[in-house]
Amino acid sequence: MTFSYESRKQGIEKAKNTTADLLIIGGGITGAGVAIQAAASGMKTVLVEMQDFAEGTSSRSTKLVHGGIRYLKTFDVEVVSDTVKERANVQRVAPHIPKPDPMLLPIYDEPGATFNLFSVKVAMDLYDRLANVSDTTYANYMLSKEEVLEREPQLNQDKLLGGGVYLDFRNNDSRLVIENIKRAHEDGGIMLSKVKVVRVLHDKEGKACGAKVEDCLTGEQFDIQARVVINTTGPWSDTVREMDENNDLPDQMRPTKGVHLVVDKSRLSVPQPTYFDTGKNDGRMVFVVPREGKTYFGTTDTDYTGDLKHPTVTQEDVDYLLEIVNGRYPDIHLTIDDIESSWAGLRPLISANGGSDYNGGNNGSLSEAGFTQIVDAVKEYLADSSKKSEVEKAVKKADASLAEGTLSTSQLSRGSSFDRSKDGLLTLAGGKITDYRLMAEGAMKHIQQILKEEFDQSFELVDSINYPVSGGDIDPAKVDQEIAELAKKAEAIGLNEEDALYLANLYGSNLPKALTYNDLIEGLNLRESIALNYALNEELVLTPVDYLLRRTNHILFFRDTLDEVKDAVVNKFAEFYDWTADEKAAMHQQLETVLAESDLTKLKKGE
Repeated sequence: MTFSYESRKQGIEKAKNTTADLLIIGGGITGAGVAIQAAASGMKTVLVEMQDFAEGTSSRSTKLVHGGIRYLKTFDVEVVSDTVKERANVQRVAPHIPKPDPMLLPIYDEPGATFNLFSVKVAMDLYDRLANVSDTTYANYMLSKEEVLEREPQLNQDKLLGGGVYLDFRNNDSRLVIENIKRAHEDGGIMLSKVKVVRVLHDKEGKACGAKVEDCLTGEQFDIQARVVINTTGPWSDTVREMDENNDLPDQMRPTKGVHLVVDKSRLSVPQPTYFDTGKNDGRMVFVVPREGKTYFGTTDTDYTGDLKHPTVTQEDVDYLLEIVNGRYPDIHLTIDDIESSWAGLRPLISANGGSDYNGGNNGSLSEAGFTQIVDAVKEYLADSSKKSEVEKAVKKADASLAEGTLSTSQLSRGSSFDRSKDGLLTLAGGKITDYRLMAEGAMKHIQQILKEEFDQSFELVDSINYPVSGGDIDPAKVDQEIAELAKKAEAIGLNEEDALYLANLYGSNLPKALTYNDLIEGLNLRESIALNYALNEELVLTPVDYLLRRTNHILFFRDTLDEVKDAVVNKFAEFYDWTADEKAAMHQQLETVLAESDLTKLKKGE
C-alpha cells in the first residue's frame, strides 16, 4: 500500500464518508504516537496536519533522545527513571533511528556549575542504574583534565577539572515521526498532511463530533465526523481549543524557543556529543554535537510569544550561542559567516509544569537530610559496589520526600498534560519527544474507555512497547549487524559502502522496498535518486522543502552539496506532480526562501 499523493486523495474521500472512531488533530510526534497505537488497535483513525508531518516542533529539536541527566542535580530521580526507561522503549520500536552516542560532560570550577567532579560521578552512577546500563561498553566513566583535553584539545583549559562520559542517544526527529505515521497508514489509518482544522464540530447535545477542515492544496472544505476528537498540536493546543466554541478549559501553553547553529567540522571538531554549562551562571547548558561531517550547537531556551508557525533565528540568538561556544573553544573564533545552516523550534511547555527537557526544572524539593542520605549511600557504593541496595533505599526515601514525587491525574508523563473539555474534546500536550509513546499509551487507555462507555465500541489496545514503527522490524539487540546486512543489499545494486549504510540507517527494514525505486533521476546520483523516488511514492512528500528538510536532513547537514542537487529535485517534483511553469516557479521560490532563512542570509548582510 503506497503512501503518496494518490493515497492522500483516496484518504480524503474516505474521511468524508466515514465516521471515524478517533480524529487526531496534529501530525507531530505526539499525534503520530497516538495514530500508530489507534490504527494498530483497529480503530478507524484519521489524522490531519495543517503543514507537513513534523513541520512544527517535531523536526526542530536538538535531535537527541536525551536522558535528562541534569535533573539529577536535584535528585529528581523519578524524572530520569521515566525518561531512560522510555528511551529504551523508543529504541525498541524504532531501532534504526535512535542510536547510542555517549556524551562528554566537561566539568569546570566556576559559579553556578551544574556538577562538580564528585556530584557528576554520583549522578552518572545513578543514571546508569536507572537506565539499566550494566555492560562495560556504555557504562559511565570519569576523565582527568588531561584526558578531556586529549579528546577535545580545543576546549578551554581554564578552570577545567575533568569530565564524565555517560550514555545518550542521537535521534532523527522528523524520521521518527514519519515512520510512526507510515505504520499507522499501513494499518489502515487515514493520515493527511496539509489539511487544517477550521472549527470543531458538535452534535445536537453539544458534544465534539469531528471537525470542519480545509485541504490546503485545493482550498476545498469538508467535514470529518468522529466519535472522539483529540488535540495533539503542541504549541498550537490553545489555538485549537479556541476553535471549539464549547471548550471550557483555559489556555495552558508556554512555548519556549530553541535555536541550533551548524558549522563545518573543520571549524569546530568534537569526537562525540558534548554538554556543558554556558559559563554565564544563567542556569543553562549547551550541546555541541557532531553529525554528517558537521557540528551543530544549541540550544537557546527563551520564552516565545511570536508567530507559532514561523519562529526564526535572531541576531540575539546567534550572538548568545557564539559567545558560549567561543568561550568554551577559545581558539576557534567562530563568526556568523561560519554558520552553514540553522533551525529554530518551539517547545510545547505547559505553564504549570516547570522547566524544559534540557535545562531541568523545579519538580520538587529534596530535604537536606534526604540529600545527605543519598550522598552517603553513593559514597559507600563507590567504595563497595555490593552496597547498591543502600543507594536504592535512599533513592526511594528521596522520592517520597519530593513535593511532586507522583504525577498529577492530568499528566501521562512528566511535563505533559491530558485534559477533556466539557464537550468531550481531548487535549494531549507537553512532554518530551522521548515520552511520546508513553503519552500516547496513556491517552489511548482513556480513549478506549470513552469508546466503550459512551459509544459501545470495544477495542483491545496494541502492546505499544513491542509494536515497531515502519522500518523498525529489526532486532534491537542486533541493530548494527542487521543494518550492515541491509546495506549489503544496497551495495549489490551499485551503491558504495558509505551511501549504502546511509540509506540502511535512514530506512531500516524498509530499505529493500526503497531499493526498488532505483530509476536514476537526471542530475542526481543513485543514492539521491532512490531517496527521492521512495519519498514521492511511499512517504507523502508534497514539496521540495518537505523532502530536503524533513524526509532527509539535506538542508541542515549537507548544505555544501545542496546547490548541486536542488534544481534536479525541483524538476523531479514538477514532473511527478505535473506542475505548471508558475507552480514550479513558486515551489522553487519557496525552497530559496527556506534556504535563505536557514543560511541566515539577512543577518549575514546586516539586515
